[in-house]
This record gives sequence, C-alpha cells and structure tokens, in this order.
Amino acid sequence: MSYSPRMSMKTGRYALAALLLFGAEAAAQSRPEYIPFSPVSVKGALFRPDSGPAPRIGVLVMHRTINSLPHLANTELARRGFLVLGMNPRFDNNDFEMVWEDILLDMKQGVDFLRRQPGISRVVLLGYSGGGPTMGFYQAVAEKGAAYCQGPKKLSTCTAEQAAGLVKADGLVFIDPSPGAVGALRALNPAVTDEAQPHTLDPTLDPFHPQNGFVPDQPLTYSDAFKTRFYAAQSARMNRLIDDAQTMLGMMREGRSAFPDDDVMVVPRAGGASLSGPDRSIEAGPLKPVRLLRNNGSVATEKVTTVLPPVKMHPETNATFAAARVSTVKTFLSTAAIRSTDARDGVDWCSSNTSTPCALEQVSVPVLFTATGAGTLMRDTEVMFDHAASTDKEFIVVEGLLHGLIPCSFCGRPAEQFANGPKNLFDYIAAWMNKRF
Repeated sequence: MSYSPRMSMKTGRYALAALLLFGAEAAAQSRPEYIPFSPVSVKGALFRPDSGPAPRIGVLVMHRTINSLPHLANTELARRGFLVLGMNPRFDNNDFEMVWEDILLDMKQGVDFLRRQPGISRVVLLGYSGGGPTMGFYQAVAEKGAAYCQGPKKLSTCTAEQAAGLVKADGLVFIDPSPGAVGALRALNPAVTDEAQPHTLDPTLDPFHPQNGFVPDQPLTYSDAFKTRFYAAQSARMNRLIDDAQTMLGMMREGRSAFPDDDVMVVPRAGGASLSGPDRSIEAGPLKPVRLLRNNGSVATEKVTTVLPPVKMHPETNATFAAARVSTVKTFLSTAAIRSTDARDGVDWCSSNTSTPCALEQVSVPVLFTATGAGTLMRDTEVMFDHAASTDKEFIVVEGLLHGLIPCSFCGRPAEQFANGPKNLFDYIAAWMNKRF
C-alpha cells in the first residue's frame, strides 16, 4: 500500500466511523490515561478494563504515521480484559520526513512501558494496516539484532543506537497488514519513462489507455500480456527512482548538492495506478482455501475472494499533485523504495526495512494474521503468512468487513449480513491471545 498524509486522514476517518458504530457504550468502556514519551511528539493513551480481573496481557497498538490513540482495537480489547496502549510515533501524520528506522526508538518505549505495568506478564504487538510493517520490523530486530536492519542490500539501514536494547514481544497480531514499501511500487504509473516529463507517457504501458483495456467508469479486465509489461515496467521505474535518490544522496555527501543533509524528492504519478483496484481478477483473495469467520460466528475453510466492488480509476487524478509522492530523499529510500524485477512476483523483499514478509522470516513468536473479507489485502496477508518462520501461526478472514473495520454496506448484500464482523474480529483476537498467553 502507498502511504501519504492524505491516506492517514482517511484511515483516521475509518477508525472514527468504526468507533461511532459501537456507540457511546463502546466509547465509555475505557477511560484512557495520557502517557507522554520522548520526544514530545511521541504519545500514548493507556486503556484499562473498567471491571473484572486485573489484566495480565498488555497490547501495543501503533501505526507508522496515523493517529492510533482512537483506534477501535484500544477500546474493544480493553473491554475484553486487556491493558492496551494506543501509541503515536514521532512521525505522527508526517510522511514527508519520516525515517523508518527511528520508529524502533518509539516502539521500544512502548514495549518497555507495558512490561513495567503491575501484573503484566506478556506483551503482544498489534499491527493494523501500516502498523503491520511497524510491528514486524520491531520484532525482527528485537529477535535478531542490528544485523537484520543493516547490510549492503538494504536501501536504508539502522544504527546500533536505534537497534539497541529491544525486548522482543511475546506475540504478534495483524489486522489487514500492509506488506510495506511494495505498496508504493505497485501504485506507480510505469508509463512515465522520463521523470522530468511526467505528462509524456508510453502508451503501451499506460493503464488509462483504451488500447490496454481501459474503459472510463467501468470495471476493468487487463490482458495477461499487458499485466506482464506493466509489472516489469513498474519495477524498472522504481529502480530508476532509487538510483536517482542514491545519486542525490552521494552528491550531498560530496558537498555537490544544495543541502548537506537532505533534499526534497517529488515523484509524479506515484499513486492511483494500481491494477488490482479496478480489475478484481487481480489479487482478489488468497490462492489457497483459508479459514473464513462468518457473520454468525462459525468458521469454514474455503476459497475466499473479496466482496468489495471494483474501484474506478481516474486518469485526470493520476496527473495531479494529489497523486504525487512528496518526501525527502532519505524518507523515500527509507519508507517507499524497494528493489524488484516484477512488481507482483519478483520483489526483493529484504531490500527494504519496511518489508513485512522479510521481517516475518525472522520471527519465532506466535502470530495471528487476520484479513478483511471486503478488503484488498487478503493475498498480501497470505504471502506474509507463508513467509512467517513461526511454528505457531494462524490466518483467518473476517466476512464482509471493510479495511476500516466496519461492515460493508455496498458489497452486494444487505449490511446486516455483515453486521457482526467487528465484534467477531475482536472476540477472535481475544480468544487467541488468552489461549496462548
């Protein structure tokens, strides 16, 4: 998934909508305590159960940039008996100058805080959406040390200080996790062959060209031949952007740049060109049958595809500033860059520290993967599940739930047929944690 401040605000609206869905009762389940961290931009809200036994499991909820203090998981898990710390990193709503590896310093404070709380014997990391790469990265470094986030293959590396003293968590829970920087790769319009001339497109690679199957305001079906060209060209463009960024970095080090420390990097047509949105034949669901958590609470194993209708692609939007990625050079390399030969099947997962599949190859603790049945990350979640080294791992899809964790009301069935999705999700997560810890 591609990230931007605009997406952060959108995800925040999803979280608010989900909170409102449960009404005042859910909002009143917990009376959070504000927890300051360092620097002052790092902050948390601690949610305790209003009644019942003292919690023995602490859960840390954090995204890479969006506000996690009002996240639905905080109140829903607190009301189920857990101590939950919703936490914002130093790059709260600030994709522009994020340094991915600094997130370790913020995560460490949250994990250490929960470990110090009376009665807490286990700590679980919960990664929702962009929190998936965050939690996977922390756990990989906590288990394997600085060697994991260093080395010549990495496009951005950690320092010994960033990786020092990390205490591993006892388990990981993922809700619709992002696979990391590969989302930025798959959102690129590869028809741009000259970054200085983004309006001059190669028509054979343009997803908005009629000869490639584009029809305005219609669901699309791209040919296999076009998809093959498109994914290879996305990789080629990303690799060129990486080379450009590394050249700019070298010029800074040599004193041949306008600034010695960093500079602005603008990538036009960086969003809104993913083929999987309008073409539901692409990554519609896991390749293998998976466990499906139905609205009535039962679980079935079957082939699952998303119930989300195709989204419309807009060529005019792709050309606007809103579809550009604006960041610093170092932020681009740290958060959005990943090497590949094919954007779908030829990704060098371990070239980026944001890569969730790569991180999970180093994780030994129990892992629960959950995906939304009205979302678009089921196949990516399956890839992460397959990469996970843990011997205790589980994958389940929640029927009819949107990525924003609310029941889908426009997916071809009455919304009430999906109404139990949020409750079922958190009931399942709670039972999974209580069973293991």
